Amino acid sequence: MSETTFDFKEIQGREERLAPGHRLCAGCGATIAVRNVLKSLHPGDHAVVGNATGCLEVSSFTYPYTAYTDSYIHTAFENAGATLSGAETAYKALKKKGKVQGEYKFITFGGDGGTYDIGLQSLSGAMERGHDMVYVCYDNGAYMNTGIQRSSATPTYADTTTSPAGKCSVGKPQARKDLAGIMAAHNIPYVAQTTFIGNMKDLYTKSERAIYTPGAAFLNIMAPCPRGWRYDAPDLAELCKLAVETCYWPLFEVIEGKWVINYEPKKKLPIEDFLKCQGRFKHLFKPGNECYLEAFQKEVDKRWEELQKKASS
Repeated sequence: MSETTFDFKEIQGREERLAPGHRLCAGCGATIAVRNVLKSLHPGDHAVVGNATGCLEVSSFTYPYTAYTDSYIHTAFENAGATLSGAETAYKALKKKGKVQGEYKFITFGGDGGTYDIGLQSLSGAMERGHDMVYVCYDNGAYMNTGIQRSSATPTYADTTTSPAGKCSVGKPQARKDLAGIMAAHNIPYVAQTTFIGNMKDLYTKSERAIYTPGAAFLNIMAPCPRGWRYDAPDLAELCKLAVETCYWPLFEVIEGKWVINYEPKKKLPIEDFLKCQGRFKHLFKPGNECYLEAFQKEVDKRWEELQKKASS
């Protein structure tokens, strides 16, 4: 999607492939991610949508009803990558025999629990084999559907039910996993990281590239959760903007192995601006915890500098 062809009004006017009436929360990032990734499909194109068990699945699919207008497959927590790669292989075989007509795109969604952790093996296998499919992770930074337990996508010092902040703990002690980097190491044609900012051009552009690039593609979309992150639902867009402006969530692509930063803040904001909007980090702003904010900032700066080096090489 080039500079001259991007038309927000036209894209928003396309058919809704995620129908209204689902049970996702107000202010949920997953809803926005899925709705707009699917709107990046060209009008008239068909898709097979996969969905790992999680918040999105239990809220948009209750057998025999589904909120998806395209063909839909619900998979277990751990095998979204394997399921959709199998469907894509079957489609190619049937098409070769003349038993299937038309062109179909294969897109599967999974939360960070089903992607970073439980589903990593099947995701890695699907990417390594090079199936013509897109795996979209809606990263809300914890196992939200089952009670807000920490995942390997949970940021350092976040308060969750399995990494509670209190007298004996300051939240999750480990740094979050760099899944986009892991996917890029599979040498697949396209990897990208995005979220919801402005007119969402970055999200649309990357979604279209992922869907229409031949071979395996991976999208990592920061999709905040109002219950787990503890923010007011109307603040979703501002929270995503702060994640980008503080470089906590940089916008970048890896195209055929080449790293490209899509946005560099003119004035990088301190990480406190992003953290203070979320109840899961309120303990970091208590007197005596300044060292944890400094450590968080140091980790963000380190990762941002590493990304800049990759993009300049």
